[in-house]
Amino acid sequence: MKILIVEDETKTASYLRKGLVENGFVADVAFDGEQGLVKARSGAYDLIILDVMLPRRDGWSILRELRRLGKQTPVLFLTARDAIPDRVKGLKLGADDYLVKPFAFSELLARVQSVLRRTVPQPPGTLLIADLEYDPVRRRARRAGQWLDLTPTEFSLLVFLAQRRGEVLSRTRIAEELWGVYLAGTHVVGVHVRRLRATVHDPF
Repeated sequence: MKILIVEDETKTASYLRKGLVENGFVADVAFDGEQGLVKARSGAYDLIILDVMLPRRDGWSILRELRRLGKQTPVLFLTARDAIPDRVKGLKLGADDYLVKPFAFSELLARVQSVLRRTVPQPPGTLLIADLEYDPVRRRARRAGQWLDLTPTEFSLLVFLAQRRGEVLSRTRIAEELWGVYLAGTHVVGVHVRRLRATVHDPF
């Protein structure tokens, strides 16, 4: 998925881009409001992370203009403006979330994932990858006509991976998606991936 970061602080923008790329996203950066608006209007982004206090054009006006143009790209405000009226204003303008600086990257990533889950449509019904079928609604899967005995966590992992075919996914991103936190110092992600492979791949 592709994310646009509109942030004039170079260190913050670099930190955000590095973290998002490490978690499997494609990230572009704009360092002022005018550049941000141009990129937001012309690029096909799944999410925009937007500061409020920007040179040349502020974040409020960027979001207002995007919504006026009918662009419904999800927007997460990331700003030092922490007053309640500012948060209310951002949400009323059409933002999907609002996070105040300073922030923990793990919380930002969780909010990005939450916004994307709410706003990016997921296909219903049975889906097919080669001879593997899975149904995210009924939570069942089979391969080559044979039903697979998966635990709830293994099935969630299967769907998460299948819906992101072609992406490189870090252990951190998988752990935060399935458990909401990064399980540092453990091999939980690796264990579940090995079990999933043993069921979905080895017998076939």
